[in-house]
Amino acid sequence: MPNTLMKAALLTKPQRVEFREIPRPEPGPGQVRVQMNRVSICGSDVHLYKGDWEKRAPFPIRPGHEGMGYIDALGEGVTHLDLGQRVVIEPNFPCGHCRYCWRGQGNICPNKRITGVNEPGCFAEYSVLPAKFAWPLPEQIRDEDAVLVEPTTVGWHALQTATLRAGDTIAVIGLGAIGLLLTHTALAVGYKVLVNDRFPEKMSLAEQWGAIAIQLDTEKQVIPQLAAQLESADVVSVFECGGTVNTATMALEAAPAGAKVIIVGLAHEPVSFIPFDITRRGLSILTSIVCSHPADFSRIIELIAKGTIQPGKVISRRCQFAQLPEALARAAGGTETKIVLALA
Repeated sequence: MPNTLMKAALLTKPQRVEFREIPRPEPGPGQVRVQMNRVSICGSDVHLYKGDWEKRAPFPIRPGHEGMGYIDALGEGVTHLDLGQRVVIEPNFPCGHCRYCWRGQGNICPNKRITGVNEPGCFAEYSVLPAKFAWPLPEQIRDEDAVLVEPTTVGWHALQTATLRAGDTIAVIGLGAIGLLLTHTALAVGYKVLVNDRFPEKMSLAEQWGAIAIQLDTEKQVIPQLAAQLESADVVSVFECGGTVNTATMALEAAPAGAKVIIVGLAHEPVSFIPFDITRRGLSILTSIVCSHPADFSRIIELIAKGTIQPGKVISRRCQFAQLPEALARAAGGTETKIVLALA
């Protein structure tokens, strides 16, 4: 008899990963099943691992939303994809029917289904998803670039939120994977980028790509130093990608007059600001979350296929799927830029 089970990784409580043999899912109408080839660990997976989102996504949960692989089963009515086709998963599924979707704001759709949060994640040998969210990959795109399409679209969406002009100078505060991918993409399409992070190694990586590292003397007040450098460089947009109260405060207090501050990080604690100060300085506070379907995925796949960007540059560690528990623990430490796991 054919094997109808698959290996999947579940979080059963904070910092507890269990591998289980569970039934292999079958695609329904309009769905496809993907045999996973590469998956990567996102900051949101780390939040789930640490138990930060237990109320939103209670245990047990199967995380993982950054993945690529090969279609191995087609649901009824799927005609635009083929068996064996290499695809990358777009993990956020807006409903397409609510007022937010009608406005083109599917990224904040209240009915949105999210792989690895309220849908089974791709930390498993197989994953089922709606066919329109499985994107075919051109041959010239490497697997290690393909698996990072989704986080790259998050950075790209943030850049579009800022409505920048050619040649503008921006600053990125916080160089996790999203901050680094935003930096890499911004440099590739012609913006000047200043960067800051508490880990010098991450700033050095961004410098290798052409970014300018903001060096701060931590023995002195940091925000006045940061503000002076952003003002001197004529920064027009500051991207907060650290996801902490500290990085959000730095971005808001150090942004030059007239700048846009784009909140990309997912801090979970209150951040204070004085409305008069924000107004007097003419700041615009914007937010950016995930990406716009389908435009952002289409554009990033195009940029990778052309060789304009190479998201795989941010990978700091490669592991096998069986090493997921250790990989999540490493990711939670904050020093890794991106960990990718192979399933095949």
